[in-house]
Amino acid sequence: MNALSSIAPFSLQPELEDERIRLVPLKAEDFEKLFVVASDPAIWQMHPNKNRYQREVFSTFFEGALQSGGAFLCLAMPSGELAGSTRFYNYDPQEHSIFIGYTFYATRFWGTGLNTHAKQLMLHYIFRFVNTVYFHIGAENYRSQTAIEKLGAVKLKEEWVAYHGEPDRLNFVYRIHKQ
Repeated sequence: MNALSSIAPFSLQPELEDERIRLVPLKAEDFEKLFVVASDPAIWQMHPNKNRYQREVFSTFFEGALQSGGAFLCLAMPSGELAGSTRFYNYDPQEHSIFIGYTFYATRFWGTGLNTHAKQLMLHYIFRFVNTVYFHIGAENYRSQTAIEKLGAVKLKEEWVAYHGEPDRLNFVYRIHKQ
């Protein structure tokens, strides 16, 4: 299936799919199966909020994901195994911009290129509607900083970000322009 097949109007939660990954809109009933992935403390070692592996903390994170209106389950293809989650957020129609982030994957998918592939799929879709995509990357999240720079993102600044129901954390803001 083509990544953009029959996606006409703008949506924060389109279904996107190709041979490597399928992104499907996150739903409330996905909590338990996503928590199984998120309950590994190793996933959160470099993230700004390192205790998201705890059920109560992840529950707050998940609630924010649902409220964002742009969160996805990331399924590794062709098996359909649940790999993690990502989202679109902070869409600004006047500025023609959006953020991509809040991404995490099970450690078994680290280093496989799945995250890069997912971001490319998301960028390919969203650049039909915006000119600029931003990313908040935790100041200590060197793995994600390196990954986003490989996609061509440029670090713009540092800022404190208020996560849904969590303390503010220092993040770097990266940007990719439509080319």
